[in-house]
Amino acid sequence: MGAKERLEGFRKLLTHARERLALDLGFILWDGSTVPVGLEPSALAVAIADEGVISAMVRRPKLDTLANLWVTSRIDIRNGTLFDLVARRPKVRARDIRKALDKSLLIRTMLPFLLLSSGGPWPLEAIPRDRPVARDPVEDKSNIHYHYDASNAFYELWLDKEMVYTCAYFTDWANDIDQAQQDKLDLICRKLRLNPGETLLDLGCGWGSLVIHATQHYGARAYGVTLAEEQARYAQEKIARLGIGDRAKVECKDYAAVEGTYDKVSAICILEHVGIDNFEIFYRTVARCLQPGGLFLNQSIARPAKKNDRIFRRKNPDYAALTKYIFPGAELDYIGRTVANLERYGFEVHDVEAWREHYQRTCQIWHDRLVANYDAAVREVGPVTTRLWLVYLAGCSIAFERNTALLFQTLASPRRRGPSGLPPTRADLYRPR
Repeated sequence: MGAKERLEGFRKLLTHARERLALDLGFILWDGSTVPVGLEPSALAVAIADEGVISAMVRRPKLDTLANLWVTSRIDIRNGTLFDLVARRPKVRARDIRKALDKSLLIRTMLPFLLLSSGGPWPLEAIPRDRPVARDPVEDKSNIHYHYDASNAFYELWLDKEMVYTCAYFTDWANDIDQAQQDKLDLICRKLRLNPGETLLDLGCGWGSLVIHATQHYGARAYGVTLAEEQARYAQEKIARLGIGDRAKVECKDYAAVEGTYDKVSAICILEHVGIDNFEIFYRTVARCLQPGGLFLNQSIARPAKKNDRIFRRKNPDYAALTKYIFPGAELDYIGRTVANLERYGFEVHDVEAWREHYQRTCQIWHDRLVANYDAAVREVGPVTTRLWLVYLAGCSIAFERNTALLFQTLASPRRRGPSGLPPTRADLYRPR
């Protein structure tokens, strides 16, 4: 079968699929033709750059294949984003799509593409298979470097002005990302009941936003650690520029190597990088570093619990792609085990707050800001990383919206007899300062 016949056959299949599945989107094929014919230039459409795309998906119909095709722009979305594409997904359930299509037509159309080259390039093939954190210092630092040291300038394009790369807190869904992140930093300090002169340890401190906020707005003496060298350098330079080096410090150091004790400890989305098999090290480190009567605030992404841990640790394709291409070594806990571990290692849990919808909104804003700065991002880190981060941010937002990804803030203190010393309600957290 020649190229013209393959193209025409594929056009017929797409036309059939649009009708049977009631698809409210178009397609732009490698010869410039469209399905349907006469598709409006402004219409939402999936663009297919070459027939090798079809060959690749027929030969290896996996998420890894689709990811490579996406980052190289061989598959693209015109006049919209992944959010728009998901909003117009077929109303038919995924498992019923094949039933809705003419199987004979599907087989006749796709078989000729098996004989074609899948083309290239395949840049993500060079990324090694992901594996859980093994507490190897070189590997742990390499995993963190891969994601967080992509480029400070790249992250500046789409994060807020203080470079906070964790879930924002929206007191109003209309708030912009700068306001929402300031409100988040403030709420963390309030939950920790941080007072002037107290010491704060921030494990996994990122670009130092919480360390700096606690120092400037709460009079604390704050110390943060991160394994990302570029993050540490950025934070150190900012602390020096602000003239608060006598009260704020950030180092490039493994969390388990921290020495000394502190009045308050925060761990804002570091637990995801610890590894399930290393949770004991993490919680014992926090317990060792926290003074009696102190407070510990943990914020972490979670997944819903499963029937048992064996099933829980099994990765579905989306989760496997996230840990392979975006967060190597990462593992998510479920909130039940987080609470149980806090109690197991000597803590009393005072409060658990769910922020799932806050993270859905945060990730969507990050995605939209990256879209708005797409050309600058490509100049900074290249098209592959830019497009990979776009689909990662959109995918995370969708996962939080669908309740397959969760986020919790958990407040705890070393267990002791007698009063905890905390106020009787949360009211003090939300009063204007």
